[in-house]
Amino acid sequence: MSAPESAANPAVDDPATTAPPFTSLSTQAARQLTTTTKSEPQMQAITSRWLLKTLPWVDVRGGTYRVNRRLQLRIGRGRVQFEQNGADDVKVIPQTLTELPVLRGYRDTEVLKEVAARFQVREVRAGQVLFEAGQPVTEAYLVVHGRFTRFTAGKYGEEEVIGVVTDGEGMGDEAVGRADPLWLTSVRAETAGIVLALPWDTLREHVDRAPSLAAHLAAYAEQQSKPVNRKGEADVPVQAGHVGEPMLSGGFVDYELAPREYELSLTQTVLRVHTRVADLYNDPMNQTEQQLRLTIEEIRERQEWELVNNREFGLLHSTAYDQRISTFAGPPTPDDLDELLSMRRKTRLFLAHPKAIAAFFRQCNRRGLVPGTVNVEGHEVPAWRGVPLFPCSKIPIGPQHSTSIIALRTGEADQGVVGLYQTGIPEEYQPGLNVRFMGIDDTAILRYLVTAYYSLAILVPDAAGILENVQIGRTAD
Repeated sequence: MSAPESAANPAVDDPATTAPPFTSLSTQAARQLTTTTKSEPQMQAITSRWLLKTLPWVDVRGGTYRVNRRLQLRIGRGRVQFEQNGADDVKVIPQTLTELPVLRGYRDTEVLKEVAARFQVREVRAGQVLFEAGQPVTEAYLVVHGRFTRFTAGKYGEEEVIGVVTDGEGMGDEAVGRADPLWLTSVRAETAGIVLALPWDTLREHVDRAPSLAAHLAAYAEQQSKPVNRKGEADVPVQAGHVGEPMLSGGFVDYELAPREYELSLTQTVLRVHTRVADLYNDPMNQTEQQLRLTIEEIRERQEWELVNNREFGLLHSTAYDQRISTFAGPPTPDDLDELLSMRRKTRLFLAHPKAIAAFFRQCNRRGLVPGTVNVEGHEVPAWRGVPLFPCSKIPIGPQHSTSIIALRTGEADQGVVGLYQTGIPEEYQPGLNVRFMGIDDTAILRYLVTAYYSLAILVPDAAGILENVQIGRTAD
């Protein structure tokens, strides 16, 4: 450095400003002689998987589980679907009309197309009353979009809300087979919406020209006239409270002739590990074991997703439509969960997305309520009415920030929901999961087939229920 530069910056050669030399071995150099303590590979996608933990699992030895039930005479209500090509061009998909109890099992698609073409599109404004209790039933309705409230006059003249009708549900078809039918409740639109209306006079004209439909409706009306118990099953005549020696009525318990069968589903993957890695890099942790551990975690996550979302056996698709209710106002309130609880006996658990649980807590805070907790496997879990409310991120959140809350009764002894698997399978690694060595290929890659076999069965319809249209967004006060 030149003299002028040194003079301009005297601190360069100032001993007081230079770092002192090390008088011992630095930590950077010492690390060259040490062994690093390592954690096992971590995985962010691992969740609590409460559904897998809380379900009772049934060992299905033959790979198929058959659910036998009593003969059901009262047919459950499904939901129809629509196609829309514009604001005023809305049509019901004809094949889905068989989701209505009155058309369940009807197979003439041409007649269904003609019936579907006779529905008329109507826009409904918020607050509009579609019909009132006691009026004659002159039309059948299909809800395309919107939220409708069923209500009636209470004992003391107040308005009593009976339920909520939402997208895909029908009203009025229950009048088939009844002489001079009357509406039993009133229905009011809580939001603007669209419905499809079918005048009964139009339907009667069509029935007169379609003998197959007339025969189907007559058979349906005859079936509905048969005695049933409160759950719609074929009744068994019994007598109680009699004295003397009256002639006792007799009968038998009839069964469904085509019970549902559940075949075990599966989740599979092929784990690949290079032989050089498997041979040389196993200290302090076995590479193959760690690869297998994380692969199994991913398979178990997908297994729980399938138990919730699979279209064949998942809870969101297998739960009966008459066991589904909608929230009264959007956010999940204590009233909504009480209504869901009242639909079944021995509800063992709720499953909800964590954001839905947070939305429920906000509603409790508004009312000054503090939900309780229950101890499950050493964990304090939030609960409502003593029923644990488990988080399940596998329940999807829809595009309008809405989700669902599932309520379950579990176990074969209580005619609930059960998980299905098979134990004792070849090369079993965990119950219902096996790891099979597939050999070494020409590139020296070890291959393992990892498979989990599972399914889920709802033994009777009221074992599972769903609270739908749960809004999880935060509303302004």
